[in-house]
Amino acid sequence: MTDRAKQYSLVHLGRLNYREANKLQERVRDAREAGQIGDTLLLLEHDPVYTRGRRSSPEEFPREAAWYAERGIEIIDADRGGRATYHAPGQLVGYPIVKTSDVVAHVRSLERVIVAALTSVGVDARARVDEGADFTGVWVEDRKIASIGVHLRRSITTHGFAINVDMDLEPWQWIVPCGLPAQITSVAAETGAAVDADAFAAELSRLWAAELGGAAAEISVERLISLIAPTDTPLA
Repeated sequence: MTDRAKQYSLVHLGRLNYREANKLQERVRDAREAGQIGDTLLLLEHDPVYTRGRRSSPEEFPREAAWYAERGIEIIDADRGGRATYHAPGQLVGYPIVKTSDVVAHVRSLERVIVAALTSVGVDARARVDEGADFTGVWVEDRKIASIGVHLRRSITTHGFAINVDMDLEPWQWIVPCGLPAQITSVAAETGAAVDADAFAAELSRLWAAELGGAAAEISVERLISLIAPTDTPLA
């Protein structure tokens, strides 16, 4: 495998609607499988949207889809694991597109990274590994602050995590998030202070790369697009 395949790239996408982001991560996934790029972390925010994972049930949405649509929130089915969740501005979404032979270890790794990032801003967070799949993610006592749901295809991951940084939490109350009657929280709610979202994202990116044993190098969206363009010459 070449050096390029070992790079840990970081791309800030800004605010992107869910469907567009999903198409992009699939292109990145294909490029990672083909060896055109190395492991890559996409960081972004989504427009307001509910997504349903592979384990979702109808009971997680107690109202009709039209009711949510009237409030500007679409419901989209996703091929990730997990159940219902919510995305909106003020939430840090990360899509690590990485090669792995162990998806459970990948999820545990993301939990460790998120716990460490939250600790760096004064939030005493924890994973609940021994309590079952429904408790995947990161918690502050019994309040959920970060969700994780991934998909694995031919040893390459898509989807990832969403950390509530400083967002409107009310729409979480309109669903049964992750299939649990759990309270949802955020960094801002826990600290009672303004959050430097850019600094938090930078620290999380550093911790993510360190967890993989290296350092992340930020690349532009334009550079990413050039790297994932179709090619007949794999680089790894």
